[in-house]
Parts: sequence; C-alpha cells; structure tokens
Amino acid sequence: MGNEEAADKKFTWVIKNFSSLESACLTIHSDEFVIAGCKWRLMAYPKGFQNASHLSLYLMVATRKTLPCGWRRHVKFRLTVVNQLSGLLSQQRDKEQWFDQNVTLSGNHKMLLLTKLYAKKSGFLVNDGVKITAEVDVLEVIGELDVSDASKIVIHPPKRIKLNDHGASVKESINVYGFQVLPSQAESVKRILERHPDMTLEFRVKNQHMRTSCINLLLNIIETLCQALQDFSFDDLSQAKKALTYLKDSGFKVDWLERKVEDVKKKKMEEQFGKTRMQELEKELKVFKQKCSDIEALLEKEKEELNNLKLKCSETEALLGKETKVLAAARAAPLTLDDFF
Repeated sequence: MGNEEAADKKFTWVIKNFSSLESACLTIHSDEFVIAGCKWRLMAYPKGFQNASHLSLYLMVATRKTLPCGWRRHVKFRLTVVNQLSGLLSQQRDKEQWFDQNVTLSGNHKMLLLTKLYAKKSGFLVNDGVKITAEVDVLEVIGELDVSDASKIVIHPPKRIKLNDHGASVKESINVYGFQVLPSQAESVKRILERHPDMTLEFRVKNQHMRTSCINLLLNIIETLCQALQDFSFDDLSQAKKALTYLKDSGFKVDWLERKVEDVKKKKMEEQFGKTRMQELEKELKVFKQKCSDIEALLEKEKEELNNLKLKCSETEALLGKETKVLAAARAAPLTLDDFF
C-alpha cells in the first residue's frame, strides 16, 4: 500500500496507487514507527471522514489497546501532505494533544481538498502516489514506554524523571488540593479548584489513581472546548457530555462546565449553519451569474438584430427617396394630346 521510513522525530509515508484506494478503502494505516520510545501509526481516510470532499489524516497511538491503565502522552506534532513539485506548496497542520485511553488518535478531518489533490500538475499526486510526513515531538510520558530506550525520551520543558521498578520513566507528580497531577498541570488544576471550590465537595473517591484519572478527564474536556470550532466535531462534544456524566456520577459538581459545553455547542451549530448558508449563497450566486451570462448573450443577439433592422430601414429610406424623386419628375411633366400622335 505504501513505503514507510522513520528518521529521528520524522516519519515518511508514501501511499501508492492512491486513486484506486480512494474508491476501495474507507481507511488505510501506515506501518508502526517509533519516536521517543513510543509506537505510532498514521491513519488516513482517502474519501474523507464524514466529509467526502477532503482527505482526512490522523496520528494514532499504535499500542493503545495494550498500554496499562492511566497512560498519557503529551505530544506536539505536524502532519504534512507533501507537494512533490514544490515544498512551499505542501499542506501542513500543527497540533498539540494529550493522548490517553479516551483520546487515542488526533489529526485533521479536512487535511486537503480532494479536488486540489487530484488536480493535474498540482504536485500532490505524482505517479499515483501521495507522500505524507509526520513530525512528532513527545513532551511528556506517563506510564511505560513501548521501547525501553531512555535516550529517546523527549522532555520539554526539562522536568525531573524517576524510574519505577521496571526501569521505565514515570513523571513526578504534585499534590494540588488532594489530586496528584503533573507539574505542567498544577497551575491549571489549582485555578479550577479555587474558582469552583464546591466542585469536589461530594467527591468521595479515595483511590489516588482514580482521582488522577478524573481530574485528567476534566482537563481533557476543557482542552477540547478551548480548540477552534473547526478543529472538533459534534461527536467530540457528545463525548465531552458523556465524560461530564461520568464525572457527575463520581461526585464532581460540574454544572458550570455543562453550561460551557452547551455554549460551545450553540457556537458550533451557528458555525455549521453559517457554513451551510454560505454554501447555499455560493450556489445561488453561481445560478445568478449564469443567468446574467445568458441574458448578456441574448442582449448581444438582440443588438445584432437591431443593427440589421436599422440597416434595412436605412436602405428602405434610400429607396423611398429615389422613388419619390421619380414620382415628382413624372408629376412635373404630364402627358399632352400631342404625345399620342
């Protein structure tokens, strides 16, 4: 299906016979590749995900089904559909994401317009092959690595690391109002709990792992809501509402966050309505332009007919003038009786 190669933080995937895949495959996957001790895959929708007009592309945690409970990976990554004629025309998307058992893949639903990809001499489809690159920067890892090579762990900014009994790297945590969180999360969790002091009054969970999972779930919901409207779907909002239900059942008072989800949902609906309305207006404009073009063509035809009529009028007027002179001459010299003898 394609050629793959990985180098340091960059992975290249060449999808061969793309034209046939577009009609035959709903999804395609790259081979596994390792960056910073973590195994990844790329996943693509040749016909688009819920949108048949765009190529969809995602980064996926390859070992998501076998990782131990509580794993998390903080990653900055860039996905690029390479323009093979000019690198300056390549289509790329940057993203920062916390991957965990609830979020195992991330990317872009509308990576590249398919009409643009298939356009002749566009540079995206060369010899029926599409070239994709993924640049992955692993910032933090919670839990075990897939490949036990500490030299490949990417830490940014630098933080203290300790090893567990198996030699795998685990991040040190900070206690914030009874919740063990990462140093990078501490300030956000502190602000949330101080802003909503009654949020955990009925939260009775004692297991520290469960407490951490709940607070991470809360942070994931907020992170989703902070994204640009075009970067998440209604399905993402539906998952956020399910996550809120779980938090409520666990004892969290999150009515304030439920309101935020509803507000974002309304904005998303407005964006969707605006987008649909814009598409409708574009179609109407196209119809009106066609009508204008037809009327202009008809007008040109009418102008030609008018010019022909004017010419005929001019010729008829000239003929009439000539006949008038003949008639006048005839009237000026009437016949006499002598003309008959």
